[in-house]
Amino acid sequence: MIKNLSVTSNHSIVKKAAVHKLVKFIKNDLNFKIDSLIINFINSDQIHKINKKYLSHDYSTDIITFNYSGSNSILDGEIFISYQDAQNNAKKYEVSLNEELKRLVIHGILHLFGYDDTKESAKKNMKTVENELTNKYNFALL
Repeated sequence: MIKNLSVTSNHSIVKKAAVHKLVKFIKNDLNFKIDSLIINFINSDQIHKINKKYLSHDYSTDIITFNYSGSNSILDGEIFISYQDAQNNAKKYEVSLNEELKRLVIHGILHLFGYDDTKESAKKNMKTVENELTNKYNFALL
C-alpha cells in the first residue's frame, strides 16, 4: 500500500505518473510498504546546499536520501535527485538521461530499503540489485 507518494520537479520534463508507476513496481518486487515517500528532482545548486547543510559535504551530488522512519519495511523517506548531475552521469556513463534518472530513483529506494554503498562488498551487492531492477523496468520517465 502506498499512503503518500509525492514527486516534485523543477523540470517539467519528468513524468510524475511514470515515476509513480516505477515506484509501485519496485515496491511490489521488493515487498515493502510506503508510508510516505517524496522524490524531488532539483538542480545541482539545491542539492549542493542540502549536502552541505545536512551531510557536511561541500559539493554537488547526484542523489541524497533521507530515511525518516528508520524502518526498512515501511518506508518514510525523501529522495533528492539532481537533474543536472544526472545529465552529467548520463554523458559520463554513455547512457540515456532517462536510464540515469530511472537508476537514481531505484538507487534511492534501495537506500531506504536498507541497502548500503559505503563498504565495497555492500556496494557491489547494491549495484547488482540496482542493475537488475534498472534493466527490468522499461519506463520512460521523460
